[in-house]
Amino acid sequence: MAAEFFQRVVVPVANEDDARATTSALRPYVAGSGCTVIAVHVIEKAGGAPDKASVEQRKLVSSDIFATVTERFADTGVTLETELRYGTDIASTLIEVAHELDASAIVFTPRGGSRWQKLLAGDVTHNLINESDVPILALPDREVSDA
Repeated sequence: MAAEFFQRVVVPVANEDDARATTSALRPYVAGSGCTVIAVHVIEKAGGAPDKASVEQRKLVSSDIFATVTERFADTGVTLETELRYGTDIASTLIEVAHELDASAIVFTPRGGSRWQKLLAGDVTHNLINESDVPILALPDREVSDA
């Protein structure tokens, strides 16, 4: 079952810290398995309102995020793919990517944040768990849990 679960996983990465935390948590499960890891960064579009930063700035940030993921999976033997997507709802965009790319699961480490931040900005973790028909696995942040 575990091999099937990790066969082709979508791994959302929001920033470089998130990429480091997620790759640290995921490596023990996929190293040497021959699975495919699809790192996905979603650039959130404001849906009519001004965006937080220019598209070019955000593309540069995504390049740094993908470089971090690539570096941290370099010696694992997994097949690594990267996807840059745009969407007004991050959770829905990730679920669409998982369907489109025939993912076996969506695997991530939940990001921190206060309840107020999650209430005001939306809680991607909550939305993924409640909206996805693709299996979800939330891994503990190894860098935090090892401390």
